[in-house]
Amino acid sequence: MANRTWKEQATAIVGNAILGYLDKDPDANMPKLMNWWDKFDRDNFHEKQRKSIRSIVEDPENLWYGYIRSFWTDIDPDVRKTLFKNLIVQTFFLGNRRQEESRSKYGCSIPWAILMDPTSACNLHCTGCWAAEYGNKLNMDYDTLDSIIRQGTELGTYMYIYSGGEPLVRKKDIIRLCEAHPECEFLAFTNGTLIDEEFAEEMLRVKNFIPAISVEGFEEATDSRRGSGTFRAVMDAMKILKRKKLVFGTSCCYTRANAEVIGSEEYMDSMIEWGAKFAWFFTYMPVGADAVPDLIATAEQREYMYHQIRRFRGTKPIFTMDFWNDGEYVDGCIAGGRYYLHINANGDIEPCAFIHYSDANIHQKTLLEAYRSPLFMAYHHAQPFCENHLRPCPLLDNPGALTKMVESTGARSTDMRNPEDVRALSAKCEAAAGSWKPVADRLWACSGHCAAGKKQPR
Repeated sequence: MANRTWKEQATAIVGNAILGYLDKDPDANMPKLMNWWDKFDRDNFHEKQRKSIRSIVEDPENLWYGYIRSFWTDIDPDVRKTLFKNLIVQTFFLGNRRQEESRSKYGCSIPWAILMDPTSACNLHCTGCWAAEYGNKLNMDYDTLDSIIRQGTELGTYMYIYSGGEPLVRKKDIIRLCEAHPECEFLAFTNGTLIDEEFAEEMLRVKNFIPAISVEGFEEATDSRRGSGTFRAVMDAMKILKRKKLVFGTSCCYTRANAEVIGSEEYMDSMIEWGAKFAWFFTYMPVGADAVPDLIATAEQREYMYHQIRRFRGTKPIFTMDFWNDGEYVDGCIAGGRYYLHINANGDIEPCAFIHYSDANIHQKTLLEAYRSPLFMAYHHAQPFCENHLRPCPLLDNPGALTKMVESTGARSTDMRNPEDVRALSAKCEAAAGSWKPVADRLWACSGHCAAGKKQPR
């Protein structure tokens, strides 16, 4: 656990007491919690968030009030308490302030979350997945994973996400890390096929692990990309998690082949019925030698997802996030340590899960040294990459932006079997970027933004 100042210790004690108070009678005490927050946030550090959440908790008819309330009916009480403590007290109150202090002190980006690969091994072989490029022999040892978390919490990062490969190949170490860092929240992007009764019981025991299960649509679409029988195995895993009242969500990659299904109301309703509390959406990126550029979603499909997800946020009780189309809410790209970064199973510290270039390795440099490396500082100084935040990505949306950063900093490809030239990678995305630009510009203007990226006065 990171060394805490007296103020952080006091905040944690008071925050945990308030959450305990909330738990006794959530309907009566949620508005009272907001009054406490108003008094606590004397410098208005969370003013925007307070206003947004207040509009929810003071209206029992609000869709999101019902969503929040469902955690008292659908989720195991101890899991819920741990989730709220780790996300609200640790990550939101303590973590955000410590991150801001670290940013000011060191003059670089400090992430909200760290995504890391315990292994490159996977029990599936999905079409177009870059994981195959790493092979099946790379594993990050437990001590390195533990060190990353310890370094991260010192700087204010309390959210840790696993990818791969299939991270649950390392089930035992993942649970061990949950035990070692009870103040952190852990999530894994997983194909779900390794979730069984025994592992679900371990999740109940540690209380701070959440799976985001990858699904490509319904059975035909999922099995066509991930292999026969995968969808059925995923459904079995979700049934176990729902029955045991565990928090889980979905991870949905939309492509040219499945966007209409992924964005359909039928699919959204199905995820809610399965028991998912959140759905994270990604658009397909043609990364790696085995990538299939023809799977990149068309501009029309990306616009379809833009409208569908925004519509569902007002009608469906599930938390959704589209990591490209939601750029307007986070002022563009979140990678390069601005909100998150990626560390692969070889220890290479990369700006993004989809940007396989690095100039730092965790076995040779500390996290802080990596955050201040030429590549990460190039991200820090260049963000946002476009004034239209619906074109956030330096690879998919802004031709040449990634190439300039990689070539100017001497960063290398981290693909060990088939190193990918950054110009060749960028070339795969140029047509998609050109098609998306006029659509994104129209959507940006229609949502009331001016060229400088600010809301127009009304």
